[in-house]
Order: sequence, then structure tokens, then C-alpha cells
Amino acid sequence: GQHLITAMAEHMFGFKTTSWELGRQRSVIELDTPAVTAEQIEDLERSVNEKIRERVPVMVRELAADDPEIERVRSRGLPDDHAGPVRVVDIEGIDSNMCCGTHVSNLSDLQVIKLLGTEKGKKNKTNLVFLAGNRVLKSIEQSHSTEKALTSLLKNGPGEHVEAVKRLQSSVKVLQKNNLNLLRDIAVLIARDFKSKPVRSQLFVLHRKEGDSEFMNIIANEIGTEETLLFLTVGDEKEAGLFLLAGPVEAVENLGPRAAELLGGKGAGKRGRFQGKATKMSRRGEVQALLQEFISCRSP
Repeated sequence: GQHLITAMAEHMFGFKTTSWELGRQRSVIELDTPAVTAEQIEDLERSVNEKIRERVPVMVRELAADDPEIERVRSRGLPDDHAGPVRVVDIEGIDSNMCCGTHVSNLSDLQVIKLLGTEKGKKNKTNLVFLAGNRVLKSIEQSHSTEKALTSLLKNGPGEHVEAVKRLQSSVKVLQKNNLNLLRDIAVLIARDFKSKPVRSQLFVLHRKEGDSEFMNIIANEIGTEETLLFLTVGDEKEAGLFLLAGPVEAVENLGPRAAELLGGKGAGKRGRFQGKATKMSRRGEVQALLQEFISCRSP
């Protein structure tokens, strides 16, 4: 399959193959061109499959290393330590190439070739991705299974899947925006409720499963950190999440790294705030105890 695509790409468009990789799932041919158009891919795929349907024979020859015929064979040259005859694979009327790999005896044995498209390669190169033979059938089977699953989930036919997903994406964006606005409102209300109390605690602790860094920072901004030490966390209580320690600068600089260590995470801070990621949210209680002990030691 690679031999056929390489030969036809050079014959049709002058694209030389500079390297290739035959993979378990898909294969790649590196072409010496900065770009390949969609029309060129379509024409190339149609041409290689026409050759497969024409049942073009493939033959193997062994030539002596000094045989003049070798000069007419496509290759990148023989290795310096080569010894013995040179194996040449001929696709009748299409290609003649030095190769020591296994080959079909007729192009029809390839069944079909599917060009999946291109990817950006090295400088001024383009990677052409392809499937050949049974890999094409497996890919179709996988795509069909995905299509059936989407038909069941989206409650419409395959031709409407793309539009249905676009509508879902649009709805999700609206919901996410509404959710963020609600989280901001909740954060302000939590802070105002704390500030409305006649006697404020020196330590304010809050955990919420739903939330983000902005949610915690809004609470810290609203409460103010001159006198109160705030320990805020968001995420699953038994898994990972985010944390924020805010308060007097000296206290936060001292306690922030210790809190991060207890939570199995990392963080950074400045000007009275230390925040980061936590991998052991279940140890929040230990951090709270640390903060309470700190406050107790500093109290008259």
C-alpha cells in the first residue's frame, strides 16, 4: 500500500516520499511538500483504488549489485555494507523499488486504501495518513459503532449528528455561564453573612464541592483579610481539588506551605494569599486543626 501511494503521489503531483512509518493502527508517509490540498488527496485516493481494482500484478526480482537495471529502480541507495543480490519489487507499469519487506502478489490483495488526511510534518514536509486492507474495514466498523451510539444518545439520524452536537455545545456554554454567575452570587452572600455577625471568628473555614479559584477569591475579597484567617476549598472531599489560604501576610507565609504539604499538593502565594491544588482533600481537617492551633497560640 505504501509503495502504491508513494509511486502515484510522485507520478501525479511530483511529491517525493522522504520517509514512512507503518503502524499497527494507521500508517504515515512523509511527503516532500509543504502542503497537500483536499482535492489532491481525493484524486490520489481515487487513483490508487482504481489500480487496486485493475488487479495490477506485483513481482519480485533479484538483481546483481552491479546490474545496470538497478539505475532505473527507485531507491535511496544501498547501504555501505550491502552484500549479495538486490531485491526489487515491481508494481507492473507503476513502480520499481528496492525493498526487503513482504509484499502482495497482486494489488487486488490490498482490497482498498483510505487516505485519512494530512498532518503537519517537519519543515516543508507533509505527513499523509492512510489505512490499507483490513484496517479500513476495522475503521468503518468502529465508526459505525460510534454512529449507532450517537444515534441512540442524540435521538436523531447520522446526518443530523453534527448539528445536534453544535446545539448541545451552545446550551452547555449558556449553562456554564449561568452557573458561574450563580457561584459568584453565592460567594458574595457567604461573605456578607459572615460579615453581618456581631462577633466574627478569627478563623473562617468553608468547603464546597462545586466551585473554582474565582469563587474562593471573591469570598476572600468580600470578607477582607486584615483580621480573619480564611481556609477555603473546592472539589470532591475524598479526592483532589483547590485550596486558598488568606489572611494576615505573616500568618499566610508561615502556614501556606504547611497546608499545601498536608493536602498533598502544591501552591504559591503573595500579599496574604496562598493557593494551589490539593490531591488529598480528605485531610482538610488536619489543616483546620493546624490553623486553629496557630490562632490559639497567638491569642492573649
